[in-house]
Amino acid sequence: MPKLRHIALHTPDVEKTAEFYKHVFEMKEVGRVNSSIAEGVYLTDGDLNVAVLKFKDPAAADRHDGMGPNVMGIHHMGFWIEDAEEARKRLREAGAEPRDDIAPAGNSFFEEKWKGPDGVMIDISETGWGGAAPLPTKELEHA
Repeated sequence: MPKLRHIALHTPDVEKTAEFYKHVFEMKEVGRVNSSIAEGVYLTDGDLNVAVLKFKDPAAADRHDGMGPNVMGIHHMGFWIEDAEEARKRLREAGAEPRDDIAPAGNSFFEEKWKGPDGVMIDISETGWGGAAPLPTKELEHA
């Protein structure tokens, strides 16, 4: 079963926002990125990876929800999946569209992006995100 394991926030001040979540919610820093797409800090609570990002690339910042690339706040969410082909099939059947306009940044946190029917961007990943809890094993799910 897919599990929500990633949320990305778009903010004008990465350090201030990351410090807020570290201080208030005791989140731990598990990584940083500074690519052509965005600069950011990756945080975890032990289960969920939160990417605090300031986008550099307007195409990557645009959620394709009609509001443009400058909207701050929740940018997208990600599901850790077991089978990418099955997830792609279900996404297409439900009317989601692949975001082929965003190329992988070449870091271990990057995932496949889709536009959901309500305009929310959705990531799928078979490898997950730093600090996110892995999927339960089949044996544990059926115990």
